[in-house]
Amino acid sequence: MTVALVLATCSQPPDILTQVREAGLLQVATRNSPTAYYLGLDGPEGPEYELARGFAEWLGVRAGFIVVPSGTAALEEVAHHRVHLAAAGIVANQARRSRLVFGPTYQQVSQNIVYREWDPPPESAVDLEGKRIEVVAGSTHAEALAALARHEPGLAYVERRGVDQLDLLARVSSGDIDYTVADSSEFSLGRHFHPELRTAFTLTLSEGIAWAMSPRDDSLAPLVRRYFDDIRADGSLERILARYYEAADRFDYVHSLGFMRHVHERLPELRPLFEQAAAETGFDWRLLAAIAYQESKWDPAATSVTGVRGIMMLTEPTAARVGIDDRLDPVQSILGGARYLIEVENKIPPRIPEPDRMWLALAAYNVGFGHLEDARILTQRQGGSPDRWADVRRHLPLLAQERWYTTLRRGYARGWEPVQFVDRIEGYLEMLVWLTGSPDAPLRLVTPPPVEVMADTAAVD
Repeated sequence: MTVALVLATCSQPPDILTQVREAGLLQVATRNSPTAYYLGLDGPEGPEYELARGFAEWLGVRAGFIVVPSGTAALEEVAHHRVHLAAAGIVANQARRSRLVFGPTYQQVSQNIVYREWDPPPESAVDLEGKRIEVVAGSTHAEALAALARHEPGLAYVERRGVDQLDLLARVSSGDIDYTVADSSEFSLGRHFHPELRTAFTLTLSEGIAWAMSPRDDSLAPLVRRYFDDIRADGSLERILARYYEAADRFDYVHSLGFMRHVHERLPELRPLFEQAAAETGFDWRLLAAIAYQESKWDPAATSVTGVRGIMMLTEPTAARVGIDDRLDPVQSILGGARYLIEVENKIPPRIPEPDRMWLALAAYNVGFGHLEDARILTQRQGGSPDRWADVRRHLPLLAQERWYTTLRRGYARGWEPVQFVDRIEGYLEMLVWLTGSPDAPLRLVTPPPVEVMADTAAVD
């Protein structure tokens, strides 16, 4: 009897938390999306990636990411015990909570009907009847339309498999369909690829985004709750969400529209030149392209009344210092801009982590290193971090106010300009990163990178 009890006890598998700690690995299902996970300049990025990697670090383990086509597919990975949790921008509605365990809500979204600005906006469910509507199969968007159709028999829609939200936004933009449904977070990041899209009425009011876990044991869920309590308290959650969503909100319609047009018309011819300069200087070509677009809209003959010229809009003294004799030659100009960025970046303290170090370097590239240092000093005086771009960004405009610039070594500067400069480059860069997927990939206009299984990602870079 005693032996039987011992054998029965030994046969019990360890709980999920024990498995994670013994393996030193947290397996996470996510999806390829601007709201979750994508390949950025230095590897994986995205709000869900940062949050999940942070949780793995908090546990003292590494994070491994499995990229699946949709949030629904991520839930299936959890339900079949192939991963420990799903972090994929998942709406934790009542139906899903009945099947899986969810962590705390950390973001609120609403579902909205999306249409083209030059088409009549639908004002109610009646206006959807007889229209071509598509949503991702198995999504909460499909559930919301199904609920609506019970009261509007004339409402029909198609659930499409093998597509994601950006694909459907593209189909609305092209006129292939009349409407789709998008979460407010997805629309916020995706609308810059299709600036002509608008939201009409709301299908569902505020819904919570949360991580999903297996219901078979509750060992991981309490730690997920503690982790979110911690990152709310120390401001990390707010900073991560702000990094992705606030930058997108600052990137306006006019700039998105012009940028996407020039991606088609000008970038293909110039890309090899950006790649050539990137190979020599070590920068990602997409960063150089984003800077050049902000400087000249990719116009090699650009000239300003202040004397700056060329695709990178270099001054004559700067061009001479970096070994460039013809600023209107795009090959020389791009290389010169990249060399100047190296010069500026080398002045930024190496202790500052990315991406803050690059944003600070770009601000110095625009306003001058001395004025950037004044802004960092002012930031520190006001209780902020001089090494965090979000804090310095708030204080740079104060360099134009007498109350502040008279207390600083270099005096007055048009401090709002480097803020706009960096904001726009960040927006252009994010779009180029998403349009390519990796530095050597061809441009895929609003076509997401392929589904892939990532190798285990180190928790600490």
